[in-house]
Amino acid sequence: MKTELFIGWRYLFTRRKEKFISLISVISILGIAIGVCALIVVIGVMTGFDRDLHDKIIGNYSHISISGYGGIGAKEYDRIILQVAPNPHVKGISPYVLGQVLIKADGKFFPVTIKGIKPYTETQVTKLKDYLIQGNIDQLQADPEAVFIGKELAVSLGMTVGSTLTVYSPVGKQHTLRVAGIFYSRMYDYDMNLVFTPLETAQAILGAGDKVSVVAVRLDNAYAADKVRKELSAAVGSEYALKTWIEMNPNFFAALKLEKLTMFIILTLIVLVASFNIISTLIVMVVEKTKDIGVLKAVGMKASGIRRIFTYAGLIMGVLGTLLGTAAGLGLCLLLQRYQFIKLPQDIYYIDSLPVSVQLWPDIILIVLAAMCITLVSTIYPAIKAASLKPVDALRYE
Repeated sequence: MKTELFIGWRYLFTRRKEKFISLISVISILGIAIGVCALIVVIGVMTGFDRDLHDKIIGNYSHISISGYGGIGAKEYDRIILQVAPNPHVKGISPYVLGQVLIKADGKFFPVTIKGIKPYTETQVTKLKDYLIQGNIDQLQADPEAVFIGKELAVSLGMTVGSTLTVYSPVGKQHTLRVAGIFYSRMYDYDMNLVFTPLETAQAILGAGDKVSVVAVRLDNAYAADKVRKELSAAVGSEYALKTWIEMNPNFFAALKLEKLTMFIILTLIVLVASFNIISTLIVMVVEKTKDIGVLKAVGMKASGIRRIFTYAGLIMGVLGTLLGTAAGLGLCLLLQRYQFIKLPQDIYYIDSLPVSVQLWPDIILIVLAAMCITLVSTIYPAIKAASLKPVDALRYE
């Protein structure tokens, strides 16, 4: 062990008379640990929310949406399939038509978005089949008057499988449909405001003829959507607009990113406040060890060596606090993941417990680096102050 490091360690955890220094050293270490622990847990929870919402949105949206400025006709759709399908990243293609309608059930009116789909190809691009809690995807294929509604809408309107509802379209048409299934995606907006019908039924209700609104594309990797979008855009031509699932929810994802960054900055202040304990500890240590500093300089230790002693002392506190906080934070995250002892009200949130996701990079590594940088900066003034002491001044009254 280097001489400066050994002396710094002994100064912090002395077994002799300066017990006060050891006490405030422990307090400083605990301050850093609490800050790091809080950072890891909060960022882990926010990352969990972020990933959970990503999964829910990916389940309801296709990875890439291809739309035409005047809709996409049947012949255009066939041509798009021939242009898009050869791409090795494309795993599913399905058309749909989208529009706003008014539904009436049991004397209640409610505005919803109607989505006309081809059931078998829709399951290739979204998780509708997985979300069904009542009914079967085959029923939507077999019955042109079938409709799937969300769980929240079903509860709001008091509907079950077999109930009938009346649909009023923007072009003045009126249709009677039968509830053949209920889905639950755990996204309130979708479960309350979206209904599914066969493609031909929705086209008739919306007066769309044989046109579809969008050709949905699913990829082997959702996070490669931006790269693949450029490839598909070159293949289909400029007369079509292509959007990724992120581009269809830009404000939402921007808000999540900003919120996570804001919480990181706010909670880093806990570590910053704890670093002032390190500064005060080192300053008290410099005062207590004035005689020792004079002796060390008198026997030939350079100012840089003295500076390193107190820098090492501060870094030891920072490293111990960071390691302790990291262990505690990861432990709490694992407990939250396994036992889910913090419950959330489902009538407010779309989930019943805190989602936690621990990412080594960038979350944990950035937190550890931030804590260590703050600790290192906090050692600068006390170390310089100790190094500037002159042997004569230090030993004058001894």
